[in-house]
Parts: sequence; structure tokens; C-alpha cells
Amino acid sequence: MQYGICNLSIIPVRIEPNDATEMVTQLLFGEHFKVLEQRKKWSKIRIAFDNYEGWVDNKQYEEISEETYNKIKDSSTTLAGELIDFATDINEKFSNVVIGSHLPFFQSKNLVINNTSFHYEGMVFNSLLSKDSIVEVAFKFLNTPYLWGGRSPFGIDCSGLTQMVYKLCGYKLLRDASQQATQGEVLSFIEESEPGDLAFFDNSEGVITHVGIIMKDNYIIHAHGKVRIDMIDHSGIFNLDTQKHSHKLRVIKKIV
Repeated sequence: MQYGICNLSIIPVRIEPNDATEMVTQLLFGEHFKVLEQRKKWSKIRIAFDNYEGWVDNKQYEEISEETYNKIKDSSTTLAGELIDFATDINEKFSNVVIGSHLPFFQSKNLVINNTSFHYEGMVFNSLLSKDSIVEVAFKFLNTPYLWGGRSPFGIDCSGLTQMVYKLCGYKLLRDASQQATQGEVLSFIEESEPGDLAFFDNSEGVITHVGIIMKDNYIIHAHGKVRIDMIDHSGIFNLDTQKHSHKLRVIKKIV
């Protein structure tokens, strides 16, 4: 088994080993993974954080040893807390670092990516936050453009938003909305929900395709065109711009 780590700011993870195929998710700086299959130009990987699989360009990551992989897995997690910042190496070369990026072996504002040491001055997340913090952290992504497979403030999809917000607060969600819907406890009514709970929505075929974070007073923050705030009722999401329902409610889940 081979292992790798993302040493660039944001790289695409694709459904097939081809630049023209669908981007299903992204790797952020410092995230590590197992290499399941390696070809001349591409590697099929399984991301350590959520076990999501896809293909990455061999030029866009560094190989690490099994020992390093396990040390990262067993060490405490520190995440970049600034929307966009940078880490500098010993030669003063800098790498862009977006919110939610991993800072392996972070101590005294220093971190290590493979054999390279970096210095990072920005705010970090490194503790379990209260449920009350979930909506507050979600506001950091407000007006981020929608991007299928995106997980960053430069572009994010609905389940990428919920996964990253929960991750920053110290909780683990799976990657896709349909996968996240298998987690947590079902709530029967919106009235039972609290800010920070997740609402899931399905399409005409009954497939869960959308997720958002419930706020107080029947509002919801979700990624639809951009990260935005709309109303939620028993039917689904009521878009405040179009004055129409945009998503049909399927289930509400209490994760925390």
C-alpha cells in the first residue's frame, strides 16, 4: 500500500483518471490519503478523513511513508481557520492555505508536510466546539459560489459546505448528501430541530440530493448557486429571491 499527502492549496479529485471528467471532491493542503492504484499519470486514492475515493494527478501530491501516514492519523488535528492565508517554508516560498486545510504536526505555528517545514501565522481550529458554533462557522462561507465537488471558499457544493463546517467544529461527516443522511438521529418535525441540525432534500425520484444547516426562526443556510440563507418549512426550502420552493424536504437529522 502506498500513501500520499496534498502539498498544494486545492486539487481536484475526479471520478475517472482524466482531466475532462467530473470532479467529485477536492483535497485541501495537508490532507492525506491511501493510494489504491497507481498509473503512469494518475492515482486512485481513498481520503483518510472520509474514505472518499477518486483519481488525482500524480504531479499534484507527494508520497509519504506508511509511518508518516499513521503518525498523522494518530496525532491531534489542527485546521487552518482563515478563509485564505499562506504557509511559508524555510526558503520563504509560500503556499496558499484555505480554511479547513490540515496543518500536520502543528506546534508553535509550525507544521510539517512530508519533509518540508512550514510556518503558519493564521487562526486555527483544534478543539471540539459546541453545537451553537456550527451556524456561526457556516457564516464564514456565506456567498461562496456553488461548485460541484467543491470544498473551499472559492467554490463549494451543498454537502461540501456541511462537511467542512462540521469538520471545523470537530465533527466528522461523510462527503455526499446521501451519505450524510445515513448519520445521526431522525427528527420528526422542524419544531424539534435546533440550529446546527441538518435538513435533507430529495428529487422527484426520491434520491437525496441536497443538504443544508438549520438556523433559528425557520431559516436555513445552504449552497444553491451560492452559499445563501433561505426559509425552511414542512414542504422544503422557500427561496427568498424567487419566492418559490426550490427543494423538497425529506428528513431532518440531529448529528450533534
